[in-house]
Amino acid sequence: MPKFVADFHIHSRYSRACSKDLSVAELAKWAKIKGIGLLGTGDFTHPLWLEELKDALRETGGGFYEHGGVHFICTSEVNTLFYKAGRAHQIHHILMAPSIESVERINRALEAFGSLSLDGRPTLRMEARQLAKVVLGIEPRCLIVPAHAWTPWFAIFGSTSGFDTVEECFEDQAKHIHVLETGLSSDPAMNWRLKALDRYALISNSDSHSARRIGREANIFDCDLDYDTMVTALKTKDRTTFLSTLEFFPEEGKYHFDGHRACGIRWSPAETKRHGLRCPTCGKNVTVGVMHRIEELADRPEGVVPEGAIPFKRVVALDKIIADALGANVGTQAVEREYQNLIYTCGTEFNVLLEAPEEELRKATTAKIAEGILRMRQGHVVLEPGYDGEYGKVRIFASEEPIAATEQQMTLF
Repeated sequence: MPKFVADFHIHSRYSRACSKDLSVAELAKWAKIKGIGLLGTGDFTHPLWLEELKDALRETGGGFYEHGGVHFICTSEVNTLFYKAGRAHQIHHILMAPSIESVERINRALEAFGSLSLDGRPTLRMEARQLAKVVLGIEPRCLIVPAHAWTPWFAIFGSTSGFDTVEECFEDQAKHIHVLETGLSSDPAMNWRLKALDRYALISNSDSHSARRIGREANIFDCDLDYDTMVTALKTKDRTTFLSTLEFFPEEGKYHFDGHRACGIRWSPAETKRHGLRCPTCGKNVTVGVMHRIEELADRPEGVVPEGAIPFKRVVALDKIIADALGANVGTQAVEREYQNLIYTCGTEFNVLLEAPEEELRKATTAKIAEGILRMRQGHVVLEPGYDGEYGKVRIFASEEPIAATEQQMTLF
């Protein structure tokens, strides 16, 4: 099996704030455009979505399914709501399962802790340790992954309702946690600042609420399409099989910096500390973001690469690069025309972003769009960090001289 890109964390139209156009066919269509070979089903806990999955997917063996030439793995996200030491915690988790049959057994057990039909991302009144015990008691081959680990709300290390360690959250079940999802507002390098996280594989996924945004973060594997083989690669951080992750520039994430969106306050961690966490306009506490929270828990300086760490590369969505080059908005006809032209000429979006030779790019599109793609590969971008639920901005042509240069990015394949 050739190398493939995997995005495990997506959603269906049955999750709140998600596109109503999300269907198995639409997801498969965009996976092929993007160059994603393995896609999480998302939302397998929702009864209506599960029925659609059973109707649309063909079992291919090895714990995977197929539709329209794209392979699928059973995944879902759940929210556990519980109290510990007088404090409320809401923690999101990605569940991966080896079969629809095991999913059905898991769903029957989870129904006792909350309604599965209200939301594709259900809230379950159970502790994180209890979730692990129930799910793994039904199917030991399942994988439980704390989702977007640093998001202020709904995350294992979040500033608002999280913990300082995996052990605090999962207690005696912590030994069963092998993988963490970094989330859009952090990248592996930020997580490498905590020695305690060295033993975990760090994965990245889109958490997409629309089909077009699948793959904005993803994972690259070189193995057979087999559930147990892939899960073993994750648990052991096997660099020959789990090759790398594809990442946002973390500044683009919605919670990278601290701030108060209602008052237009965006601060670095140092600025927040100088102001005593208080918004100068309204006097309320600002939302403490991901960078701040990592600095609170870090026991390493920036730049340390732990032994055995999985490499990563940063990417910017192709339509955003095109829009910046044209001085237009994403979604306009001009941007869409150039996007479709590049996909038709050069193949998938990931091939355009990471693999197509410079000569091919310059023949396929305008000089400025080609230059934008090449600058992105070099990490030559201008960044405006996101904060308090507001996405950050990444620009390529904001100035003549690129800034924030990162190391040369490795090739995808």
